[in-house]
Amino acid sequence: MKRAYIILAQGFEEVEAITPIDYLRRAGVDVTVVALDSLQVVSARSLIVTADALLADVLTQNHPDLIVLPGGIKGSRAIAASEPVRRLVREMAREGKLIAAICASPAVALYPWGLLEGKTWTCYPGEEEALGVRVSESRVVVDGKIITSRGPGTAGEFSLALVEALEGKDVAHQLARGTVTNAHP
Repeated sequence: MKRAYIILAQGFEEVEAITPIDYLRRAGVDVTVVALDSLQVVSARSLIVTADALLADVLTQNHPDLIVLPGGIKGSRAIAASEPVRRLVREMAREGKLIAAICASPAVALYPWGLLEGKTWTCYPGEEEALGVRVSESRVVVDGKIITSRGPGTAGEFSLALVEALEGKDVAHQLARGTVTNAHP
């Protein structure tokens, strides 16, 4: 069974975290919701989610097949500021694991960590301006083992891209039909 971590930080964007959790679990992926510092994580709009594990508890385990960094500017900044998350994501990238980020997270975390060099990627519109780079305007971009997406309105497509990367096109298409998701990357 494939495994995935979804990293939650205080102020995460609800749709960008919950949709990947839901879609990946529907596809049979073993998803662990990992919190930075407290099992109770409060979203950008005050939704309280109970994580499965704390970051400190998973750092010594074998790495999963996929790690997902949801957006939400406060949550993205907290993830980007976490040295343990940076190390984990960079180790996973070196191992050829899938790295995914949506909304602000590609620009505030993956880009400064050097993981988007030479890659085509996207992020929430305007986040790239402070970096002085151009990004794709596509809703979801898959470039090798890096999957990025623009924001809450692309969470379904982003989640299907994650499922396809882990479980294949057929599973992703079945899930798209079952969830009545219009677009599939």
